[in-house]
Amino acid sequence: MKTLIVDDEPIARRVLREELAAYPEVEIVGEAENGKQALQRISELQPDLVFLDLQMPVMGGFEVVRNLGQGHMPVIVIVTAYDAHAIQAFEAGALDYLLKPVSEARLKKAVERAQSLRNKPVEVANEVARIAATPLPNSATSRKVVGRSGNEYFLLDTDEVLAFQAEGVMVWIITAKQRLLATQTLKVIEARLKEHPFRRVHRNAIVNVNHVRKMSALSSQRWMITLSNSHQIIVSKRQAHSIRTILRW
Repeated sequence: MKTLIVDDEPIARRVLREELAAYPEVEIVGEAENGKQALQRISELQPDLVFLDLQMPVMGGFEVVRNLGQGHMPVIVIVTAYDAHAIQAFEAGALDYLLKPVSEARLKKAVERAQSLRNKPVEVANEVARIAATPLPNSATSRKVVGRSGNEYFLLDTDEVLAFQAEGVMVWIITAKQRLLATQTLKVIEARLKEHPFRRVHRNAIVNVNHVRKMSALSSQRWMITLSNSHQIIVSKRQAHSIRTILRW
């Protein structure tokens, strides 16, 4: 089966690619990092199977499905980090999904199901239509953040994250008790969390407004933010307007 992997997390794409290597019937023909690119790849590559992340910048997974043309329809397997409540909605709609981090048993089941649907265009079309009709869960409560510590990867709820802070090429995720390496740039992180209470306060820092505990004026346009774990971040003059936004929150 010609297979396309769609996920805005490079690490997630790599891990899924490595796991799919155990299935000789699966041929990875391409990857896409956002929904718009996914539609282009589907049109160009005509895959039999698409592993599709739901939460992506530019265009989410459900939008991809809703924008598929009337031609070739691949089998769609949803890959998601949504919480348990959203998963219940997927199950109620009989949607095939993989919950991050993907388990070996669930992946095997998804590949077997995709094989059973090959050469059954009517059934595939009906499944795509069912996915397109699924209400989008509330992304504001379901967004996950991927952090790395050594060779381990952690899925964090957004309310666990106090701030993102860049040091050179590295971006740190600051939680109450530890720092984890982010897998994406601050620019991408900011775009992905635009519906959440995060604000850019410096070119090197984004803070969770809900974890700001104190703001100290250093000058007329310079502030020091203290987070709930006592970590301090200086607000740049350019981002001073963010302080007014926080004060109104």
